[in-house]
Amino acid sequence: MQFKKLEFTNKTGQKLSARLDLPLDGNPLAYALFAHCFTCSKNLKAIAHISRALTREGIAVFRFDFTGLGESEGDFADTNFSSNVGDLVAAAQFMKSNFEAPKILIGHSFGGAAVLQAASAIPSSQAVVVIAAPADPGHVRNALGSTKEKIEHQGEAEVCLAGRTFRIKKQFLDELNFVNMQETLRKLNKALLIFHSPIDEVVGIENAAQIFQAARHPKSFISLDQSDHLLTNPNDSQYVGSLIAAWAVKYIDTHLKNS
Repeated sequence: MQFKKLEFTNKTGQKLSARLDLPLDGNPLAYALFAHCFTCSKNLKAIAHISRALTREGIAVFRFDFTGLGESEGDFADTNFSSNVGDLVAAAQFMKSNFEAPKILIGHSFGGAAVLQAASAIPSSQAVVVIAAPADPGHVRNALGSTKEKIEHQGEAEVCLAGRTFRIKKQFLDELNFVNMQETLRKLNKALLIFHSPIDEVVGIENAAQIFQAARHPKSFISLDQSDHLLTNPNDSQYVGSLIAAWAVKYIDTHLKNS
């Protein structure tokens, strides 16, 4: 696939690093916006495999690093769920101004919760895909373990996640208390595709059931048998990408025929 390295500015003026993956012919049928998992980056191998599968089917993929992560500017400690949602909206506006507004929103894990929340503020989006997503972004507290008590009492703490150390402030936890994901799902009003593994040990399969039950139709669920949370097996992530492409065409083909 072809790709372009890009930068765009979030609402606080920080430059965020992005990459646009394009079909070989350089003429996308549609554009997708991808949100990575908590403390991950746009360069996670699973995202690359999903993106490659989508570009093979003519769908361009815009992926970026959230504020304070990967190659993006900013301090991760000053971010929260709302700032992630704001980054997604800024990315969609950049895509609209420079390429084409995204028709498909894709989010992995915590990024899945973020795209569900951001969807209403991205009117071009017609199809939303969540992979191993929590039904409530507050689920991320589980990843903090006993450190969350230290954060509550001291106002901030260093947390080791996937071998890397991050500083997390109490404002990050406090802000999660005001997110009503059930209401967000009831008002989504977009086609929804849910991927989840029954053996996911990070975000349990019950989260997929809660998302499915709260959302209105059209909605679909696909079980990722034997997959882990990060889709470390390339076959799993390629499978996800190919299924997204096949599913999404049903919800974006009206736009394509009229374009």
